Amino acid sequence: MKLLFIIMGVLGLSACSTAPSASVAPTPTLETKPLDERAPVAPKVVQLAGLSNDLAAEALYYALLNANYLVTKVASDKVAVQFGDNQFMLEPSMNAAGIDRILMNRFYAVHPQLQASQELPRVIGELNAKLNFAKFVLRDQGAVIQIQGTVTFADKVEIEELRRFMLWTDGGLAQIALSLPEGVEQYLRPIPLMPVVKS
Repeated sequence: MKLLFIIMGVLGLSACSTAPSASVAPTPTLETKPLDERAPVAPKVVQLAGLSNDLAAEALYYALLNANYLVTKVASDKVAVQFGDNQFMLEPSMNAAGIDRILMNRFYAVHPQLQASQELPRVIGELNAKLNFAKFVLRDQGAVIQIQGTVTFADKVEIEELRRFMLWTDGGLAQIALSLPEGVEQYLRPIPLMPVVKS
């Protein structure tokens, strides 16, 4: 009998809730605007035509930031970007009379024992002769290895082009790392371009 009262009470409440009432205001409907009007969408193309190197770096910084990359300005004309476990420094080189470029750099600190080696300049020369994805340069009397690639474009560059170029460069460097003798990694360390963020 008790169960019958409970069932009748539930049915009665549900009937009350479906009955129209003159005193209840209608529920407002949600606006259905397109997503790009409700939230900013990361640009797929960065327009850099007519900009100085500094302004192009600024535009690149915000485009990468809006595309959810971890980026920081390291100079007025340079942007550091985190790509996987690695960091690249991007440096626009704008040329009003010719082709525009973004120089993409990675830097490695060289252990003092390896700096004194006569083999290091020879290895760098061989890398430049055999590989075409980047240029390898010794800096600061052999204390730093700079690896530089270049993305060329006219007036605008796609974020996807930059992503693919960083991916290609990363892959090339990974292949080089596999071919190095065991233990060499203790003599070469990536130079951080961005502060380490600990969570």
